[in-house]
Amino acid sequence: MIKSMKEQGMSISEIARRTGASRKTVRKYIAMEKPAKYSRGGRQSVIAPYTDYVRSRIDKYNLSAVRIYEEIREKGYPGSYTTVKRLCRELRKDRRIQAVYRYETEPGKQSQVDFGEFGHIEIDGKQRKLYAFSMILGYSRMRYVKFTTDISTENVIKIHLNAFSFYGGFTDTILYDNMKQIVIDRKIKASESTFNQKFLDFAEYYGIVIRLCYPYRPETKGKI
Repeated sequence: MIKSMKEQGMSISEIARRTGASRKTVRKYIAMEKPAKYSRGGRQSVIAPYTDYVRSRIDKYNLSAVRIYEEIREKGYPGSYTTVKRLCRELRKDRRIQAVYRYETEPGKQSQVDFGEFGHIEIDGKQRKLYAFSMILGYSRMRYVKFTTDISTENVIKIHLNAFSFYGGFTDTILYDNMKQIVIDRKIKASESTFNQKFLDFAEYYGIVIRLCYPYRPETKGKI
């Protein structure tokens, strides 16, 4: 704008008066061959204060970018998900992938349980979620599957009894994901977790030891 005013024949004093700039500043801008570039002054990225936390979550649990984004937002992160995803991608490049030790059990020692979702089914004109309960024996890999729309604790116990009848018995321990029908509040140490009391009473009645998958480690329950 200052150069344009100069090209129109205005004096430096007139330009200074109209723009409110000093005559020294006007001369400086007139002498410039190119417009001055805006500088951000090396402002720190909004993700920088959270980099160490993000790295620790990836190294320890290999969490997804979505999960990490949710966690650091609760800590005050003001930036976008895209920035988090970009950082996670960079940090994963140097991350060593740990080998997983295949854990085998003797006959009758352990079984594993999981629920899977299989879309919806119409019952009496209403759409209901369809689930599949699956139990597999750790040694033989013999599997029991039951489809259901009811995943209440009471029905989960009933399905366990059906599985025991199918197998003709049950294993010493059963390994579970961290499902609410089994554990209400999962802690890093399983012994500190709060279990669903109804299911705990059921397990204690039969003398079954409940085992829980380590958080964020789905390979712990790889057989199922």
